[in-house]
Amino acid sequence: MKKTKIAFLLLPILLLSSCANNPLPKAAPEGLFGIDANINHETIDKYLDRSDCVYRDVRLLEDPADYEAIGGDRFLSGFVRGFEVAPLPYFIPLAGMLPPQIGESYTGPTLFKIVNDQYIANYKESLDILKYLFPQDKNVLLMCGGAGYAGMTRDLLIALGWNEDTVYNVGGYWYYEGVNKVEVKRVDENDNVVYDFYKVAYHDIDFSSLNAV
Repeated sequence: MKKTKIAFLLLPILLLSSCANNPLPKAAPEGLFGIDANINHETIDKYLDRSDCVYRDVRLLEDPADYEAIGGDRFLSGFVRGFEVAPLPYFIPLAGMLPPQIGESYTGPTLFKIVNDQYIANYKESLDILKYLFPQDKNVLLMCGGAGYAGMTRDLLIALGWNEDTVYNVGGYWYYEGVNKVEVKRVDENDNVVYDFYKVAYHDIDFSSLNAV
């Protein structure tokens, strides 16, 4: 009995060790948004629970943009298990970068501004916040609704010094059909649509506490 218990306790350690012995393939973006050829919404289930990775969904809980106009969802209606939410619209301004039919996304303060195609910090803490949310010593796996926000986040990180081989655009949750779906949207007993955002590990940013450059 003791041997069985010890073996059971060691299993997570062995699984984590095996991750280090099986490195991920280098990022291989392709297509319009740069969805990875190897690690994407169809294959992500095989790459969860790794100690050498961080998993980030870069959507807002509720996006002001009308994503329903292109068949999406403005609300974060669900996510892949293990992904924490760190919204791209808090990082860079998106004006002029989105399909015109969906309108504007969030227009509040952002960590960076874009000047002559360069990312310029708006706050002294901007880069430190990104490094905390997207550790540079890990593989960074990014998702969003339709892959666009994830692709823009990848571009941002690489431009600021992240290794392009270890930052992956996994694609869009809207197309995910795996077994690790965490549903946030539901219909209650009164037929009202509600969102259980308490399920979401959400990284908010208090811009009022930051020091402007």
